[in-house]
Amino acid sequence: MAKRFVCTMDEPVVTTAAGKLRGYKMDDIYHFEGIRYAKAKRFQNPQKVTPWEGIKDATNYGPISPILRNPVPSGEVKIPHRFWPASENCQYLNVWTNSLDTNAKKAVMVWFHGGGFADGSAIEQVAYDGTNLAKYGDVVVVTVNHRLNVFGFLDLSDFGEKYANARNAGLADLVASLMWVKENIAQFGGDPENVTIFGQSGGGGKVTALGQVPAAKGLFQKAIVMSGVLTKGMMDQNVPAKEFALSILNELGLEEDEVEKMEKVPVQALIDATNAAIAKYNAEGKVINWRPTANDFYVGDPMDVGFGESSKVPTMVGTVIAEFSPGVPTKDKETYTEEEKKAAVVAKYGEVNGNKIMELFAKAYPGKNPVYACDVDGMFRSAALDYIKEKAKESPEPVYSYMFAQVFDVHGGVAAWHCADIPFVFHNTELVPVCQIDGVTERLENEVFSSFLNFAKTGNPNCDAIPELKPSTEDTVYTIVYDEKTQVRENFDEELVTLVKEVTPPRRMGMPPAPKEDDDEEGGRAWLY
Repeated sequence: MAKRFVCTMDEPVVTTAAGKLRGYKMDDIYHFEGIRYAKAKRFQNPQKVTPWEGIKDATNYGPISPILRNPVPSGEVKIPHRFWPASENCQYLNVWTNSLDTNAKKAVMVWFHGGGFADGSAIEQVAYDGTNLAKYGDVVVVTVNHRLNVFGFLDLSDFGEKYANARNAGLADLVASLMWVKENIAQFGGDPENVTIFGQSGGGGKVTALGQVPAAKGLFQKAIVMSGVLTKGMMDQNVPAKEFALSILNELGLEEDEVEKMEKVPVQALIDATNAAIAKYNAEGKVINWRPTANDFYVGDPMDVGFGESSKVPTMVGTVIAEFSPGVPTKDKETYTEEEKKAAVVAKYGEVNGNKIMELFAKAYPGKNPVYACDVDGMFRSAALDYIKEKAKESPEPVYSYMFAQVFDVHGGVAAWHCADIPFVFHNTELVPVCQIDGVTERLENEVFSSFLNFAKTGNPNCDAIPELKPSTEDTVYTIVYDEKTQVRENFDEELVTLVKEVTPPRRMGMPPAPKEDDDEEGGRAWLY
């Protein structure tokens, strides 16, 4: 049966502070795509858009931020993607809502995409589509593009006051998007005083960072961090900021006193120069990372400087069981004998540690196939536990913990990977092939979706769909484990993830150089976030 589509000369039209926008309506949901929320010159803070006369079209997604390396389509059965044209003028957001009543005062959920601070976009994953979240959740959904990598996080502060916040320009874009929400979301049926920011991976990092930005005070009331807290030091950079900037200038054929010319360099030329500089440092064993760095705009990592204003915001923090584990077995894991299961774990961790990890895994995940102990994440989960306990200690507001531990029937059995929870949060499992699990999907989606939704609306995830979840304390982490049988556990996995972290080689994030032109597609980089 055909859906009901409406997009006329005067319907649906919304009047924002800067002017009128025309979107479209599909059945019961209004779509406004590609709304310009700010504008900015390269390396500068964003400014408000110039008001316009007439009605602007809002039926096309806006351009995404340029990225330094084109991704190679991979893993689409697990994480289907959309690729889109890029421009450094990428300050665009999208809105889904079921009402344009300015008095509706619906809860607002603002999504920040993954990909660290280097890659990704507001629409890159098919599961980011806000239609079902708005439809089944009765909320207003917003997804945001912003400047990334060299365009949003190049530290040029040593080159003068003009560039004082170039290192956090991409983060400033996010603040501008929340200011736009504050000023305009009532026109889309939303309540500007009930805004939840949420994001996964780099998006989760953006959520924690915004809590450390004084200019964002009062722009959101709740926060959800999905696989977004990293182990201390993982995002460090061992190249001084000025040295790195000078290296890019050198690749462009510019001198130190010609930094302003870098503002006008064509996008691709700046990308090429940046990649060349990164390649040089990589060859020396040095690491380049894109991330916010402390200054007057961003006060710093809360684990270093405290939570400040963000301590007043109810927060939900969680991870998935396997995160970046490759999780690809040589045969169906359900056919392993007990001896083969033990042999796999011992092969990964050694005899002594392997046996201990199997014991702790059985304690944490009773009844789950022990071979999945090979895939347990110690990186994100360990950092998340530290974050939860520290914030619970400092914050008068509740901090809730979750773990997404579902095993999927793909490639012989794969435990939940980085991004596996996203379709369940957005009520979009129907869009992701691997999420179709007979007898499981509908129940699990209802549990995850309902609890996240209730938290966004009220600051408390508890609802009829899940067992009661208490807020964590500095001593006790109460975690809802979404799994074959969802349940709430107390301090259930800290021993396990601590040992896994200790015996697993440390992982450091960093930007590798772009592949050479003659590299075949197998040598590229999958866009798996």
